[in-house]
Amino acid sequence: MAYYTVYWPQDWLDELRKSNDTGPVKVVFGSIHSRMPSIASIKEGDVVFPVSLLDRHLYIMARLEVTHKERAFDYCIRELGNPYRSLIPGGVVVKVSDAFFCAKDVSYKSLQSVPENLTMIIPGDKPHCKHQEPFNCCAEWAVWGENGSVIQPRLIPDEVVPLLRFGYPKSKEKPLRINSKGVVLAQSIAATRRLSEESAMFFEGLFENS
Repeated sequence: MAYYTVYWPQDWLDELRKSNDTGPVKVVFGSIHSRMPSIASIKEGDVVFPVSLLDRHLYIMARLEVTHKERAFDYCIRELGNPYRSLIPGGVVVKVSDAFFCAKDVSYKSLQSVPENLTMIIPGDKPHCKHQEPFNCCAEWAVWGENGSVIQPRLIPDEVVPLLRFGYPKSKEKPLRINSKGVVLAQSIAATRRLSEESAMFFEGLFENS
C-alpha cells in the first residue's frame, strides 16, 4: 500500500460547493495535463488524499481507498452515462449531436461517414455527484472505491507543513517548496505525489475520528 496526494484547484472546490457536493468521495481522476496530473502510478490498494490551498494554508479535502482502477472513459460511461471530458479510446465513437460524432483522433459530421467498425456511444446522464465528473479535459485514468470520506477541508497546521516529505524511495524524499512567507507554492502540490510513511501516518491521523 502506498499513499498519494492529488491536487484539487480552488475553482474546482468552488464548483463542488455550488453543487452542495460533500461526498463521500467516490473517485479521483488523472489527465494528461498539469492541471489534473497523471495518476498512472496509483494502484489498487493505495490511498489517495486530494489536497488544496485555501487562504494560503494547506488542507486535505478527502481520503479515498482505491479498490479499482480503470480508464476514465469507462468509468464515466458506466457511472455517469456521459464521457464528459475523458479521453475517447480507440474503436469508439461518441454521438455529440445529430450532425457531429467524436472518435479518438477524428470527428465525423454525419452518421453516414462514421465507419461501421466503431462502437457507437450515445450519452445519457445518470444521477451522480459533481466530483464524479472530471474537472479537466483529457481525463485518462479513474481510481475509485466505496470507502471514501466526506469532502471537507482539514487543516494541516502551518508548523507541520515543512516536516512533510514526498517521494520514493526514502533516499529521494523531499519537502514541499515554501516561499519566504512560509506559504506552500502551488506548483509544489499541483502534482501526484507519494507521501513518506511518516507523512502518510499524519494524514491518516486527521481521519481517525471522521
